[in-house]
Amino acid sequence: MTTSAIAVSGLRKAYGDKTVLDGIDLDVGAGTIFSLLGPNGAGKTTTVNVLTTLMKADGGTVRVAGHDIATEAKAVRAAIGVTGQFAAVDELLTGQENLQLMVDLKGGGNRVVTALLERFDLVESARKPVSTYSGGMRRKLDLAMTLVGNPRIIFLDEPTTGLDPRSRRTMWTIVRELVAEGATIFLTTQYLEEADQLADRIAVLDQGRLVAQGTPDELKRRIPGTHVRLRFGTAAELDTAARIITDSTRDDDALTLRVPGDGGTKSLRSLLDRLDEYSISAEGFSVHTPDLDDVFLALTGHTTEVVAK
Repeated sequence: MTTSAIAVSGLRKAYGDKTVLDGIDLDVGAGTIFSLLGPNGAGKTTTVNVLTTLMKADGGTVRVAGHDIATEAKAVRAAIGVTGQFAAVDELLTGQENLQLMVDLKGGGNRVVTALLERFDLVESARKPVSTYSGGMRRKLDLAMTLVGNPRIIFLDEPTTGLDPRSRRTMWTIVRELVAEGATIFLTTQYLEEADQLADRIAVLDQGRLVAQGTPDELKRRIPGTHVRLRFGTAAELDTAARIITDSTRDDDALTLRVPGDGGTKSLRSLLDRLDEYSISAEGFSVHTPDLDDVFLALTGHTTEVVAK
């Protein structure tokens, strides 16, 4: 069985009269990627701040790497690495100097700096001021600095926000490599595709409460909406097909018919056989299943603050 890297029970946090976290329960397996999704203001960053000992909880219990964050904060900090929403790098220093600073603070040697520069493809820019780095390079340097000391659990708070698609996918590759090496990743993100691509498990946080948890596929299966989309060559064929398949929804502009179903081969074969009985042939068809955007909309009632890219 997978052991817990992070165990949270009844976590509560409030600012004055405003409750930000209202009884959160989480269990993050060691060696996995856990993603916390939620719109802006849902409490994602507050959760990270509490779990990383940067903020005290008002209630509940939290154990990180087997240590209680309230009574063993020093041991927790020794086991974790944190990359925040904004790259925590010194722009006046070079990339190499930023890394050396972390090595001096946490322990290590020049070999650590060299290895991290090579791993994150920063060797050529190592002696340049960070002020000259692109956004993607800064995020890579920030993550490299986080890895000094070989933390067992890494918190990534929206690590790819503002990055171009290529830089984002580079970060995804690095995250997967870290997990393959045994690290545990706690990821918050505003990109639904990112959670879908990376996470072993996802929790959806809305207004301080967890509204769902599960694997990406488990969450998708909770939402109805799987259907087959048939595309026809003429309006006459669309008319005939719509009369035959009475539970369908037509789109006259696109000459398509949307037919509810489970997406399985048996139901698809039955649908095509039915068309064949009436000598109707679709030019094309595709099976559509709910994605995380559909899940998020169904659970929270909005998607505008979480990006589905």
